[in-house]
Amino acid sequence: MKMNHFLDATYLKTATQANISEAENEQKVIDLVNESIVYNYKLIMIRANYISLAKEMLSKVTSSVLVGTVIDFPEGLSSTKSKLQEAKKAIELHADELDFVINYTAFKAGNISLIKEEILECTRLCVEHNKVVKFIIEVAALSTKEIIVISQLIKEVILNNFDEQVTQKVFVKSSTGFFKTDDNKPNGATFETIKLISENAKPLQIKAAGGVRDYGTALKMISLGVDRIGTSSAKEICLKKEKNNNDY
Repeated sequence: MKMNHFLDATYLKTATQANISEAENEQKVIDLVNESIVYNYKLIMIRANYISLAKEMLSKVTSSVLVGTVIDFPEGLSSTKSKLQEAKKAIELHADELDFVINYTAFKAGNISLIKEEILECTRLCVEHNKVVKFIIEVAALSTKEIIVISQLIKEVILNNFDEQVTQKVFVKSSTGFFKTDDNKPNGATFETIKLISENAKPLQIKAAGGVRDYGTALKMISLGVDRIGTSSAKEICLKKEKNNNDY
């Protein structure tokens, strides 16, 4: 198993969030791109304003690493129309994969029709442009029952409206990693939440994001049915693998 091919190496902080200059923040992205070339990750997940820079760097060395970005991140409160407009801009910049934050606040309030519209229209746009789409459900904001229901809902919308091939291009993703929890509770993927998603969203793809920082945790996530792992610790995970097996 090539662990690096499961990894979406991630840097999504703005300069303000990182409390650094714009130039310093851009350098972090450059460093991540260079790292991705060395370790041959599946994808790097960055903000849309860095897509062109990353694409140019990867193209120069004919790297197969993909570039993904986030849409309506991290709150997910924008209208479907706004999400689509943002997504179209990312597609124009040649992003390979788009991770949409579901309006989980509306979902919790019972506005299921809005969620169905988001899933349908965002998937349709991505499929039309041969892009992978991921829906971030923000597990830390949801109860066990809500995780089950929204995972099943995404699956039903996809299976009822698209052919079987599309299921390989649609992910249910656990978390943004930016959600503020009480009492230092996990704000990302846990084994329990990933198990729930896997049991209720398959045959869609599953992405565990937030809190996966070591090889052992990554391996366990894969055993629970995860197809991709979003992490800011991709290098550390690969180095652990490299120590055990040179085929990292």
